[in-house]
Amino acid sequence: MPHASVKLRPGVDITATPALNEAGISACNLVRFVFDPIVGALSQKLGGWTKFYGSTTASKARSLWAWEDTNANARLAVGMENIGVTGQAQLAVVTSGILSDITPRSITDNVTPNFTTVSGSPTITVVDATTGGITSFDTVYIETHVSVGGLILFGLYPTTGSGATSYTINAQDIFGNLLPALSSTSPGVVAAFTTTNAINLVSVALTAHGFLAGDTYPILVSTTVGGVTLFGNYVIQTIVDANHFTINSQALATSSTTASINSGNVRFVYSIGIGAIPASTGYGVGGYGDGGYGTGTAVVPNTGTPISATDWSLDNWGQVLISNPVNGTLLQPIYQWDALSGQPIATIIPAGPPLNDGMFVAMPQRQIVAWGSTFTGIQDPLLIRWCDVNDYNSWIATPTNQAGSYRVPKGSKIVGCVQGPQQGLVWTDVNVYSMQYIGPPFVYSFNEVGASCGMISRKAAATLNGSTYWMGASQFFLLSGDGVSPIPCPLWDVIFQDLDTTRTDRIRVAVNARFGEISWFYPSKNDGGEVNSYVKYNVFLQQWDYGTMSRSAWIDQSVLGPPIGADPESLYLYQHETSTDADGQPMDSFIQTGYYAMSEADVKTFVDQVWPDMKWGYYGGAQNATVNLTFNVADYAGQTPTTFGPYPLTQSTTFISPRFRGRLVSLKIGSSDTGSFWRIGNIRYRLQQDGKF
Repeated sequence: MPHASVKLRPGVDITATPALNEAGISACNLVRFVFDPIVGALSQKLGGWTKFYGSTTASKARSLWAWEDTNANARLAVGMENIGVTGQAQLAVVTSGILSDITPRSITDNVTPNFTTVSGSPTITVVDATTGGITSFDTVYIETHVSVGGLILFGLYPTTGSGATSYTINAQDIFGNLLPALSSTSPGVVAAFTTTNAINLVSVALTAHGFLAGDTYPILVSTTVGGVTLFGNYVIQTIVDANHFTINSQALATSSTTASINSGNVRFVYSIGIGAIPASTGYGVGGYGDGGYGTGTAVVPNTGTPISATDWSLDNWGQVLISNPVNGTLLQPIYQWDALSGQPIATIIPAGPPLNDGMFVAMPQRQIVAWGSTFTGIQDPLLIRWCDVNDYNSWIATPTNQAGSYRVPKGSKIVGCVQGPQQGLVWTDVNVYSMQYIGPPFVYSFNEVGASCGMISRKAAATLNGSTYWMGASQFFLLSGDGVSPIPCPLWDVIFQDLDTTRTDRIRVAVNARFGEISWFYPSKNDGGEVNSYVKYNVFLQQWDYGTMSRSAWIDQSVLGPPIGADPESLYLYQHETSTDADGQPMDSFIQTGYYAMSEADVKTFVDQVWPDMKWGYYGGAQNATVNLTFNVADYAGQTPTTFGPYPLTQSTTFISPRFRGRLVSLKIGSSDTGSFWRIGNIRYRLQQDGKF
């Protein structure tokens, strides 16, 4: 009887029908391909995983970042989404198996203005009796313009604690220069709006406003007056006098009336530092020199409430962790945390923009680059801002620094950014730009490098071996030395026909540089909206595979070792390529071929023996794998096949006798045991003609 062999083409093809995909793979799960000079690539079981951290996380992790401080402590930052119905998120750091909660905290307060200025001094005393104590470790964001002592207070200010019910701030301009008050005044007032019936011109009363016609006036607290709602950036139309100006609303007023922003209250958003102030200290408690040094009453700091977040951007500035939460509110600032400083939680960078959609640390000069940023407090979805070189406390461009900004000219919003090889890359919903460092005075040059190739979500792009790969709305793309090009994907049906398009924000790219693989984890339809599936591209072999696995965050090989992924179902953090199993549980790993035509004539073929050829374990390890082989036999491609098997195979199996006859056969090869590894070789079978069809 003649013999034949099963030589599989590498990669998985779902686009082709089973009969067309002869000698190819039509289905798989938890496998990978490795190079072979004879057939191109061989199929094998995917590497397994074990727990990186022994306990579950507080909620689903959406971002991971690994780095090492100057004391050689390797750390993993974990950015988690809101916990249950509490609206709280968590930012944590795992160090040597110990998790520390460093979540930024805040307080939002609406109170009657109570500010006091002293003529000639930039120091302003603020009374807020409801906070329970603001300290020198905190920062206040004033969302409503306040006029007091000839000054306009608005934006972020570091605070200095002076008691349980009051604190001080320093008035300053956008460059950080101190602004002395013009008079000794109290308590201050917020803006008031006056409308005229059937007219869209709104008069704004704000004492000593200092604006010019054409300036932008931001309204951060939604206010309804005369039937129109005011919120956002407004261009100042006319300057009536030093205390009044006009803006245009987007609708005609329905009455003539006057109302103050936020019902006349000032809105404070405090970013809490929770720094401990030693008991019985005079310095920093009350005015400088008020009481003897070492005397005074300690302020008990308010711990605030953990902020909310649905996602995080994480990076490191040397040993300092940089983070930016995404929560869809007016305050999405950039935070910093230095473990060696003794900081208990991440604290705000006061000079940074208060609202951003994401950030990264750019190279070759160390600068934080923020996108979807702001100058006014109202988000500009196409605005990029960056800090000075090696100074994240300087964000306003001057002739002597390298801070700056750029507004991307195309698209409706910036979707995401990464630091790529030799350049930063910026994706909008429709195109991609390079962000190349060129030094002063322009600092960065921006060039469109691809059109009609926008990114589908903020974490769908990654770089590997000098090239960048990303997922678009209906295609995958590659940016290399030849420019942007689409990547042919024979798994198009698997992902783009099954993708839950309402939760694309949860898509995560996952690089495994050890094997030249890039995966995209995504939520499939009718499965709760959570990430549960993946497609994987081997950049060396240019082959695809896919499977079922839930990973809501991922980092590649790092100072912590092999890749780490977060499971949104179990809430564990897993380190990959560390085991043959799924954290001690079996892995359902398999491939299924397309149909082999055993005969092109009008005869059936009989197969009575199959001779396995496999790698049954790791090199030098136990050759103990049990691999199941199943045959699906049919006469027509659309016919329900007859199943033979599964037949368990081990290294001691010389042959099996399935004894089936038909015209078409598909093989399913896989395993569900523990502690084993396999790789498919050259499986052979014995056949003969067995009657006409």
